[in-house]
Amino acid sequence: MGSLGLTLTSADFRRVLVAPRGVLLGLGNLLFVSPLLAFAAAEAFSLDPVLAVGLVIMGAAPGGVMANLLTHLARGETALSITLTAISSLAATITIPLYLGLAINHFGADLDSDVSLIGTVALVFAITVIPLSIGMAFRARHPVRAVAVEPRLKRAALVAFVVIVIGAVVSEWSKVTESFGSVAPAALALNLAAMTISFTLGRLARLPDRQSTAIALELGLHNGTLTIAVAATIDDQLAIPAAVYSAFMFLTAVPFARFMARRNAPGAEPPAGGLLEGAAAGYGRGRGA
Repeated sequence: MGSLGLTLTSADFRRVLVAPRGVLLGLGNLLFVSPLLAFAAAEAFSLDPVLAVGLVIMGAAPGGVMANLLTHLARGETALSITLTAISSLAATITIPLYLGLAINHFGADLDSDVSLIGTVALVFAITVIPLSIGMAFRARHPVRAVAVEPRLKRAALVAFVVIVIGAVVSEWSKVTESFGSVAPAALALNLAAMTISFTLGRLARLPDRQSTAIALELGLHNGTLTIAVAATIDDQLAIPAAVYSAFMFLTAVPFARFMARRNAPGAEPPAGGLLEGAAAGYGRGRGA
């Protein structure tokens, strides 16, 4: 979240007023469509109540930095992606506790500890708003330095993401293997449904392909580290769907990004080198491209 803050300026938030259709449609998908799809996927695959709640938390999570990187790779509207990630991250202080409470009541989950609404709000605030604000403040005061350190921080964020997902899987290995057969199809179904529906809604709303690409990747690449952090403070099992989803989401998002890179720029080749390396290398230079 701190690395995301380094990329943000006030213009990213003013974009809601300047180009409202794409932002409002994307936020509607993130804040309402994705969580409801998570409820539906949990029901369709008859997940254990605790795992069902974990999947809903994942569905309610904001987009992450990986969505911004792959949007750049796909030649989507990176500026829109950044705006959606920033605003949905701020909104997560309300939406994650809200959908967490609704999911616990709906599925009747028996958790290891009682869920404090205020405590969850405070935790999400500490993980999202505070580092985001610190990153923005640093950029405002030291813009040149912020641009210089941003690529290194993004690489560190990618490493941290991988370590956290692996750690979540390893710490609950026996439970992951027991539930993988039900969680994996549900997570994959949620991912595919969210990306497909959000892209389709964007096209039906007559948004350009580049904006629809950004929205679809925001819905496909949620902030898994935030979800795992929140889930693990309540019940370790809640983190299992987020860990599984985080592993699967690149299997769909990367091919989609490659396909859209060709569609959004006919005749152009995707960036040379590894997918994430190519995206990260040009990300700072092409935010608004």
